[in-house]
Amino acid sequence: MSENKNLRPTSIIIFGATGDLAKRKLFPAFYNLYIDGRMPKGFTIIALGRAEHDDDYFRNYIKENLNEFSRKKVTSEDWAGFQAHIKYIQHQLDEQDSYKNLNEKLEKLDTVYGTRGNRLFYLSIGPNFVTVISNHLKNNNLASDSKKDRIIIEKPFGHDKQSAIELNALLAENFEEEQIYRIDHYLGKETVQNILAFRFGNSIFEPIWDCQHIESVQITVAEEVGVETRGSFYEQTGALRDMIQNHLLQILCMIAMEPPSSLEAGEIRDRKVDVLKSIRRISPEKVDHYAVRGQYGKAIINGAQVKGYRQEEGIAPDSNTETFAAVKFYLDNERWQKVPFYVRTGKKMQEKHSYITIQFKPLPNSTFSQSSQHLSANRLIINIQPMMDIRLQFMAKKPGLELDLKPVEMIFDNFACQENTPEAYETLLLDALIGDLTLFMRSDQVEEAWDVVKTIQETWENRKDSSLPNYEAGSWGPKDSFALPERQGHHWV
Repeated sequence: MSENKNLRPTSIIIFGATGDLAKRKLFPAFYNLYIDGRMPKGFTIIALGRAEHDDDYFRNYIKENLNEFSRKKVTSEDWAGFQAHIKYIQHQLDEQDSYKNLNEKLEKLDTVYGTRGNRLFYLSIGPNFVTVISNHLKNNNLASDSKKDRIIIEKPFGHDKQSAIELNALLAENFEEEQIYRIDHYLGKETVQNILAFRFGNSIFEPIWDCQHIESVQITVAEEVGVETRGSFYEQTGALRDMIQNHLLQILCMIAMEPPSSLEAGEIRDRKVDVLKSIRRISPEKVDHYAVRGQYGKAIINGAQVKGYRQEEGIAPDSNTETFAAVKFYLDNERWQKVPFYVRTGKKMQEKHSYITIQFKPLPNSTFSQSSQHLSANRLIINIQPMMDIRLQFMAKKPGLELDLKPVEMIFDNFACQENTPEAYETLLLDALIGDLTLFMRSDQVEEAWDVVKTIQETWENRKDSSLPNYEAGSWGPKDSFALPERQGHHWV
């Protein structure tokens, strides 16, 4: 097994190692990085959990999960090498002795490495435990080296702007900003990363990436599933906070940002913050004009009765929580003046599909404008999942003797280039091991993103919507969401 000689020895400490995220995403990601020779020459994964287990029991548990969730096949040879790097420690999140014990284990590993190794702390736990863990890490000097020690924090980063400010202030007291990796897995997806290469690596696109040539931008993240077992969590969250405030706004930043002067992390994150600051804030009295919320109700799909949101486990029978949200944003800057950015996300939609649509303006004086030919809009569609491709739609002549036009597509298919594409968590965890902050959110990014949705969030929380539920499971959302782009002469693609 090859190893990455360029990375320092690293101890990877996973809080919540027996949880769903760890088994589905984190351990499979580390395993695939290991197979690809991307892990440090010396590394140890310390799995922390409340239950009393020995190493062998926990390693077998991880192997079972890898067989189900790993991108690459688990072989006996690869597993034998990988499992030797896993250690399990019983740990109580709020007990001082647990952190003293963890410190002793880390110091022993440094002796084995022959150097003070890097430390990567992954907080795969509920947001209510971030405070207690960060305080214990600080008080026990477990992450005292700002150049070697990193803390990965999962979303949600607060539940509104004020709580995000308070969380950032707490983290700033305990760590340097360069140590804090606020993870958003959408930024690790291959096609989202490809936006940078596509925009800034091609002379044919960047010159037309502005309000003079682009008519509208759409971002859709549709989920076919409902809340499943996350009902209690989702009831306190909703689609606006769960998806738009983070995932969709971060994609919007990738689409709308100004060209960075370099690929340095600080420069790229600066340009993203510029976008968030430029988004026009929606006043409370205009929320209904710019934003639509929805909640899925009962439906019959493929002959079977499907539950509505209010019938799901852990959901209040009169719940006001939205499972669908759509917003029209405008950016007040020179590049995007008067270009609407439509974003929408929902659960129990007709299909699972995440994509970006860039619609270009029609030609002002087309040669074909006086003919009977129907000219479809030129569009650039970036499919994020489950498809991973970039499609350019344009008009071309039909084969034959007549001069008839038809819409056609040119497609860059990511799967055709590489079938077994790395998962988003593999990309992000490797960046964290390297110390590259580019794809992770900075404190000001988080706070600005909350500020963008602040009035929508407050309006929806303080005003009950008597129309809920207002769309059937298996549909494309409430009727009002279609009117959102139609008022501008557009429609959801």
